[in-house]
Amino acid sequence: MAEAAGLYYEMHGPPDAPPLILSSGLGGSAAYWAPNIPALAERYRVIAYDHRGTGRSDRALPAGTAVTDMTTDVLALMDDLEIARASLVGHALGGMIGIEAALLSGRIDRLVAINAWRTLSPHTRRCFEMRLALLRSAGPEAFLQAQPLFLFPPDWIASHDGQLTAELPHHLAAFPGTATMEKRIAAVQAYAPHHSAIAKLPPLLAIATRDDFLVPFASSQELAASFPRARIETFKWGGHACNVTDPERFNHIVIEFLRS
Repeated sequence: MAEAAGLYYEMHGPPDAPPLILSSGLGGSAAYWAPNIPALAERYRVIAYDHRGTGRSDRALPAGTAVTDMTTDVLALMDDLEIARASLVGHALGGMIGIEAALLSGRIDRLVAINAWRTLSPHTRRCFEMRLALLRSAGPEAFLQAQPLFLFPPDWIASHDGQLTAELPHHLAAFPGTATMEKRIAAVQAYAPHHSAIAKLPPLLAIATRDDFLVPFASSQELAASFPRARIETFKWGGHACNVTDPERFNHIVIEFLRS
């Protein structure tokens, strides 16, 4: 198992290709990127990792964990792997980690943020509070059974019911625990980038899905509007995890942006 700075990581693609870091959302797992890694690894040295506290990484997560702490982990991983600069693709929380990495280090060349935000929408906050209530009252299995409702469109869920049912025991076995999940959700809810530093950010591609149940489309629009060098790409369908539901289009758009 590859490990650096307390983080499990995987590397895919040619060793001499430009480095590309993939940072997932609340679940924190490198496995989230399975539909995208083969296409991205054709042109890039892809580094996918498990966030601290999740998956195969160090499970110790301090109280008061913040997005800046998660960012420090990414920069430490880059140091251990001797990566001076890289581009980063982040999903929701992973997008915020990418923003902070760019602000803190200046080592991010290009940044892709998928259904992320600059200001937490009241709707998104309600969703997180509902998920926390479910976790506390009904436990991890109910929390994980409800998770697809926030990630995928209804028709995709219906057509992939067997797959989602088969994956549930694996997700349950890998669940980081109620206390860790509460810390991660608290970090997401508390996040706000430093407005005065936004001008220092690298080129950004904000990917926004109109039928995202968790993050309103307007949140990604606001994020893109706050960047001096940003553009927004819209998915009419695909839900919060559009890179999973429509990987072909997603991979094409991201590679085109990274090469531009």
